[in-house]
Amino acid sequence: MNVSALTTDFYELTMMQGYFSNAQNPQVVFDMFYRTNPFEGGYVVFAGLNDLIDKLEHFSFSKEDVDYLRSLGKFTEPFLDYLQHYRFAGDVYAMQEGTVVFPGEPLLRIQTNLIEAQLIEGLLLNTLNFQSLIATKASRMSIASKRGQLMEFGLRRAQGGDGALSASRAAFIGGCQVTSNTLAGKTFDIPVAGTMAHSWIMSFDSELESFRAYANLYPDNTVLLIDTYDTLGSGIDNAIIVGLEQQRKGKKIGVRIDSGDLSYLPRVIRKRLDDAGLKDATIVVSNDLTEEIVQTLVHDEVPIDSWGIGTHLVTGGVQASLNGVYKLAAKQQKDGTITPTMKISNSFEKTTNPGIKQVYRFYDAEGGALADLITLEHEKIVAGKKYTFYHPFAEAAFFEMQSDKYARFESLLALRMHQGKRVGEKPTLRQIQAFAQESLATFHKSYLRQINPHIYKVSLSAKLKKLKMDLLVAQRRKSKEEL
Repeated sequence: MNVSALTTDFYELTMMQGYFSNAQNPQVVFDMFYRTNPFEGGYVVFAGLNDLIDKLEHFSFSKEDVDYLRSLGKFTEPFLDYLQHYRFAGDVYAMQEGTVVFPGEPLLRIQTNLIEAQLIEGLLLNTLNFQSLIATKASRMSIASKRGQLMEFGLRRAQGGDGALSASRAAFIGGCQVTSNTLAGKTFDIPVAGTMAHSWIMSFDSELESFRAYANLYPDNTVLLIDTYDTLGSGIDNAIIVGLEQQRKGKKIGVRIDSGDLSYLPRVIRKRLDDAGLKDATIVVSNDLTEEIVQTLVHDEVPIDSWGIGTHLVTGGVQASLNGVYKLAAKQQKDGTITPTMKISNSFEKTTNPGIKQVYRFYDAEGGALADLITLEHEKIVAGKKYTFYHPFAEAAFFEMQSDKYARFESLLALRMHQGKRVGEKPTLRQIQAFAQESLATFHKSYLRQINPHIYKVSLSAKLKKLKMDLLVAQRRKSKEEL
């Protein structure tokens, strides 16, 4: 496996050459976090981490990559020679893939030298932003369906082949059970599924003949598409004929609706199937489903057994991207010490949190998540102590977490790569999916609802808050002195 290190923005390479030429390559710490929840929702499912680790272990410049850069006439031979021998050798601290996360929290921390920290930014954000967006979308659809059977059918509407593959992986983490993407099935061991196209039916002399042929081929997975010609006429009539034939063989059928009124049609079809004695026949629906449509149909008790979801799932629908960013949080000084740094903005919400950090999640006695606290890495959080949670933006807002209000806490950032190599065993995709469901289960449904979710509290520790304010004051003073 080779992952081209050209998967980076060009200005990263020009900056890297500047650092290289000026012997400016200190140790640094970068944080990856996002600023606002997508879909006007209340959370994100963190996804893409293990995919990223795989890529970082094989991130390098081939001879052809270096030759291409040489042809641009912008890079020196010593720098090109450095790239030819480059391998990622940094440390990665990150939350476990599948963790439910919130704005402002460092989801991942890179500790390495400045040159390679810059180089991996594009790959890192591309991988984590997209997969986290799609995993979150899938989880919203899963919740909307009340954990129903979700089938990801998005290959043909995804953003290219790479996007389709990543979307299938992320959608499985978020709660889909199967994919139509055969390559994703092979690559990630996701169960694959599919029914039939309208062209299958139209290629036969009659709809009934096409249904019988399909049932004979796939007697254990007979799902008949009934809306090619007339859903409530020939479609359901012929499906019932074949369904009864299969029933006499000890087999079951399903029917799929890909158009029309998905509130009205399944009710009529369910009654027709039941009246014919096919009570175990299932109903599958598709056709540009969103979580809002799914939630409405479930709330209205429309008899639907499974959902085929494509476009709005694998593209993010109305949300084009997750606004994850990658910012410098600490750097090595000439004397070797690591000092905190921060990006300062006129908008306090865009002023970053400085230093090397950890995130702690506090739980009540029933295992419910209460709040997250961002601390400096060296802070000792111990049980049985009161903690002050400071609002990340409002300077005077805070609340007290009394010792009797929480039963336990856990640190969320852990070492995932050391000196460029994975730490521990790589989890399977099924394990990641299971962990995502466990993480979601720790949150009250008010945080997970589709509309107007309750805002989960993410706060700063007293020491981190003080460090941030001290750096702000110092920078303002310095700016005034320079005027």
